[in-house]
Amino acid sequence: MSLLSKIKEDPLLSRVLRSSGALLSTNTLSLALSMVQSILAGRLLGPSVFGLVAIFISYATTVNGLLSFRMSEVVVRYGGEYLEKNEKEKAAALIKAAALSEATVSLLAFLFVAATAILASRHIAKTPDTAGYFIVYSFALLANFNTETSTGVLQMLGKIKYQGILNLVQSIVTAGMIAFAFFTHGTMQFVLYAYLTGKVIIGLGIFCTALFQITRKLGSGWWKAEINSIPKIKELARFAFSSNISASVILTFRESDILWVGFFLTPMAAGYYKAAYAIVNLLSVPANPFILTTYPEINKLVMQKAWPRLKDFLRKITSIAAVYNLALAAGFVIFGKWLLSLYGGQYVAAYPVLLVLLVGFTFNYILFWNRPLLLTLGLSQFPIYATLAAGLLKLALAFPLIPRYGIIAAGALLSYYYIASVGIMVLRGLKEIRNNENSDHN
Repeated sequence: MSLLSKIKEDPLLSRVLRSSGALLSTNTLSLALSMVQSILAGRLLGPSVFGLVAIFISYATTVNGLLSFRMSEVVVRYGGEYLEKNEKEKAAALIKAAALSEATVSLLAFLFVAATAILASRHIAKTPDTAGYFIVYSFALLANFNTETSTGVLQMLGKIKYQGILNLVQSIVTAGMIAFAFFTHGTMQFVLYAYLTGKVIIGLGIFCTALFQITRKLGSGWWKAEINSIPKIKELARFAFSSNISASVILTFRESDILWVGFFLTPMAAGYYKAAYAIVNLLSVPANPFILTTYPEINKLVMQKAWPRLKDFLRKITSIAAVYNLALAAGFVIFGKWLLSLYGGQYVAAYPVLLVLLVGFTFNYILFWNRPLLLTLGLSQFPIYATLAAGLLKLALAFPLIPRYGIIAAGALLSYYYIASVGIMVLRGLKEIRNNENSDHN
């Protein structure tokens, strides 16, 4: 039976693909606009200043991620369970607790960026008088004070398509502002404000949308629910803490690469790396909708202990992901130099690092379900160990290799990290499914 036939005959997979498709359609338009704005910013600013902007943005994002408790995962994991049992009071209390916790963390992250901006300007940006730009962009953290919780609510309620619409709106605004700067020979400050405006739109937009949807589901007084009515409070806290540690490890070793390149090398190197990274990261566009829509379904199958159905579901979504990711990867190999040249002739020098990054990204997005599976199986600690072990070796190798071999070494180390950490988590998740299946048969 062909893959297409299997999709048509599987209602669960069809539902996931329909939901993913709705989100993908808007994300594809957002992708096109994001690429346009990135290319225009790269051409306008040049590699060095383009690298500086990437550093300002990455610093605030990384600090927030280090403190964040990944509330979307908490809401989907436990809120979904409560709604399955029609325990609306508990679901409301959970969302309220998650929202308050995330807002507190966002404020702390903003204050941390403000307090360390001078150090960041000296040691990462390596450019005098740039501390103010770190602080300016950190206002995005305040605007996104509830983005994780709100995203979890939309996932839980099957309304994640609205996130795609908001992504499109913010992409239109940001691209419009950067296009204006490009044609009027605007400044770095204006480009940074454009990115900040987009973050404000997405943060406040997702919050308002989720608030409307959860009010429809739970009633207008849902926010009055008592937080102490949540059962399993210790288990929930452990889950949130584990998610925080895991996310912090991931950010330190994976998603903060621009900062490490700035630290070890120069803003110009960061600009080249940013261009290559932006192109390869296009693989995330079809993957992210899949991740958002499959996580709740995986969670349901685990709660139902439907192990054969879960294995079949994972095989099918992996096959689908492999087809489109390998096709996209081949396209980037063929057209990579041309895509980089759109940023400007200088950026073609980043083609080797684009190829190196492509290996790890492709592997990661084919097996995108690795961490959500472990979380739903109650193995929230394992991703910490896997990512920490792979990440510590990556960091240890970075000190001798990146100063000597430049951004190619940075890209190679990131690909190694993806392959090692994702591979270990996939094997552990599949082993746990087999163990549970055998236990249920005995």
